[in-house]
Amino acid sequence: MTDLVIETAGLRKEYRTRRGTRVAVQSLDLAVPAGGVHGFLGPNGSGKTTTIRMLLGLARATRGTMRLFGEDVPRRLPQVIDRVGAVVESPKFSPNFTGRQNLQLLARTRGITGDRIDAALETVSLTGRDRDRYRTYSLGMKQRLAIAATLLKDPALLILDEPTNGLDPAGIREIRDTVRSLGASGVTVLLSSHILAEVQQVCTSATIIGHGRMLASGRVEDLLGASTAYRVRVADAEAAVRRLREEGLTVHPDNGVLRVETDRPASHVSRVLGEAQLWLEELTPLRPDLEEVFLELTSGEALGSGGGRA
Repeated sequence: MTDLVIETAGLRKEYRTRRGTRVAVQSLDLAVPAGGVHGFLGPNGSGKTTTIRMLLGLARATRGTMRLFGEDVPRRLPQVIDRVGAVVESPKFSPNFTGRQNLQLLARTRGITGDRIDAALETVSLTGRDRDRYRTYSLGMKQRLAIAATLLKDPALLILDEPTNGLDPAGIREIRDTVRSLGASGVTVLLSSHILAEVQQVCTSATIIGHGRMLASGRVEDLLGASTAYRVRVADAEAAVRRLREEGLTVHPDNGVLRVETDRPASHVSRVLGEAQLWLEELTPLRPDLEEVFLELTSGEALGSGGGRA
């Protein structure tokens, strides 16, 4: 029994066009561990949606292998599909029905009890708004109802493809909170997005792709790496600059705030200043974010951020 929920090896997808063959996914090795939120990150057109469609049996791979819960897909997809929930495209709900009524219709077709409806609505924080008509919902609420629909069958894996597209900051925060709570509850969430800074706030692990190939994968904290700089604030900034530079540290002052670059731990910076009777008001590690990591990984490549979803 594998502890990986999603596995791909050498996955490739080609499309025939009038101009020849277009490669959407090339030699992609993807490994998503059980539990938590795994970010599937890259610009629009990088192959995220195509990969998800292949995993769900909606597109055929040109070559390579795929597994969900250790089962080969698409051959064994019927055996595991009930454990998978996915929001890949905009769901079709009746605008004149309430949120609850829309879920009740889905539940009846699947033989699901009302208890699951209540649990799904509570998970996505729509309890209290479930009897409002769907047409009155904000975009964020509509997206949360779509997630609730996938939760009716209590999936072990939830795949979300660009769930915050078109949402305002309030809607993005709502989806972020929902995804975070799902990951904490034990559901494995594969979160596809091109908004790297946003995803960083909820993901425990991530895979970054570009031009259909993997650029990096692992725990988010490992991808970000150790801090090599600190934000430092003391009462006497000039004296602090002199003392830190005497110690051989690189210091960049900016209106009384110091950026100290060093591979030494924070305790070293604190000790150097303390021995000089310069007491810290702030000592904050400065770490790169996922967007900076991505830009570094793709430096020198012509990775576009526009175009359609692929």
